[in-house]
Amino acid sequence: MGEWPRSRFDEVASADRWAFSIGPFGSKITANHYQDDGVPFIRGVNLARGSFFDDGFVFISREKADEVESANAMPGDLVFTRKGTVGQVAMIPRSPNYERYVISGSQVKARLDESRAVPEFYHYWFLSSQGQRSILAHAVTTGVPSLANSLASIRGLSVPRPSMGEQRAVAEVLGALDDKIALNERIAATARQLCRAFMQALWAEAGISSLTDWGAELRGGWRRTSLGKLCAEGAGSIQTGPFGSQLHASDYVQSGIPSVMPQNIGDNVISEDGIARISGTDADRLSKYLLAEGDIVYSRRGDVRRRALVRKHEAGWLCGTGCLRVRVGTSTHPLFMSYYLGEPEIQDWVAQHAVGATMPNLNTSILGELPVVLPPADVVGGVHERLAALDRTAAQVPHENRTLADLRDTLLPQLVTGKLRVKDAARVVEETV
Repeated sequence: MGEWPRSRFDEVASADRWAFSIGPFGSKITANHYQDDGVPFIRGVNLARGSFFDDGFVFISREKADEVESANAMPGDLVFTRKGTVGQVAMIPRSPNYERYVISGSQVKARLDESRAVPEFYHYWFLSSQGQRSILAHAVTTGVPSLANSLASIRGLSVPRPSMGEQRAVAEVLGALDDKIALNERIAATARQLCRAFMQALWAEAGISSLTDWGAELRGGWRRTSLGKLCAEGAGSIQTGPFGSQLHASDYVQSGIPSVMPQNIGDNVISEDGIARISGTDADRLSKYLLAEGDIVYSRRGDVRRRALVRKHEAGWLCGTGCLRVRVGTSTHPLFMSYYLGEPEIQDWVAQHAVGATMPNLNTSILGELPVVLPPADVVGGVHERLAALDRTAAQVPHENRTLADLRDTLLPQLVTGKLRVKDAARVVEETV
């Protein structure tokens, strides 16, 4: 199967005056123009590898957005980072949260003629290794990375030109995987919300007005203790992960035992995206830092609110640098404790007691003093059972989505270059999703 013909990117551009444009420079839009509502202003935090985060915006007035008409972005527009994380490209969703957006001066917008080009296809193309190379070939890495002559560079990129039918078919196959990933994430978010709602109902039913006020009344067999005492009761521990002097950057390997770092700690789950690995020899050397099922890993620096429960398949991984390990032992169900530690009141307590003026730091002493409220023995089993049913749904999503993302990333370069027939890829995707 031969590769598709190619053309300049601007040959599939929309006839709109501002089909290709750079965001406003300098004083046209500054922090002084930000407000609580209006037209969302796209910044780097709203872009990632292939994703557009349609939330967490700052806003500018409609009048200001009208002044920078060339920088207005609509559904289907592609947005490239031209300064900073060069190579980032995202597409404004077809069903966005807002009518229009305004790109920043660090971005380039591309609007395509949809009678000749399917934006989703070209979005995937620029995410492929070939598409990335075509962008990065124009990058200047001295100082802040940027695209040389960014507007001209984007316009002149060489892109494949399959038929519209082939473009749509490729976009549909890859889009099916992304849609399934997005659906899974919504399911996981709902499951976590239900777990939180269950915990809130638990406190309300027990008449608990505060989790951290040692003087607040408890009844019905509930009791207060500290996390340090709780761990000691169950022969558990609170331990810091290895320090930088024990584990150097040169110790990490391509394949081996995963080492959980703060960036891998999500909302009670461990993310394998970008996870570092160590050799079996180093794992033996650092064996006292290895994780067991039921351990809870905390970020020791920065966002110290983050924590994640270690599931069965993660046992034997390393509690990496910048992390703390909480092992409650036999004193209570680790699953209950992991959600207890995720309660907003508890997270606020941790953040308030962290030390460090510029970078919050957590240590074993601080966590040891953390107030814990425990249900009576005859309630614990039922609490764990309810949480476990919901948690299984939330916990399995990252692993399923990793598989789906790996499949997408495997198919993507073959599909967008015409090296793989769409029918063959569609068959694989149907069997997966």
